[in-house]
This record gives sequence, C-alpha cells and structure tokens, in this order.
Amino acid sequence: MLPFNYAILRFVLRHGPSDADAVMAGLADDYRRFRQFRKKAVVEALMTARANGLLEETHFDLDDAGDLRVFYQVTESGRRMITRYIGG
Repeated sequence: MLPFNYAILRFVLRHGPSDADAVMAGLADDYRRFRQFRKKAVVEALMTARANGLLEETHFDLDDAGDLRVFYQVTESGRRMITRYIGG
C-alpha cells in the first residue's frame, strides 16, 4: 500500500479533476483507518501538491451544504513525476 499522500496523487492522476470529497470516497476502502484520513489532511495534501507544481486547480463550486469545493488535476510535469516516482 502506498503512503497516503502518494495515493492521493495517484488517485487524481487516474481519475482526473477531483476534490477532497472524491479523493476520500475513492481511497476510503484502503485508508479509512489511517489517522490522516480526514478531510482537512486531504485538502492540505492537495494544496501542498499544487504549491509544488504537481497539481493545478481546475474549477470551484459549492456543495449541497454551501461549502466551497476546489477541484484539482495533475499538471503535465506532475504527470511525469508521479508516473516516474510513484507509478501510474
């Protein structure tokens, strides 16, 4: 099993534009028992990957509760790095 942050990057690589809720839903079976498996930690991981040039924001919207959702996709250079170091 991959480290949680790597799994987040691989998920976005494989599934395209994703927000924190989609990532959590997609990784729940394998990672729900991890201490880091909280929305705040997933949002921080996505934002860190964006700051490091691996992800970029694609669009924003509001969920049913009126909370902001930010969607991310892998950049071209991020795709090369993720595929090379984590695997596709």
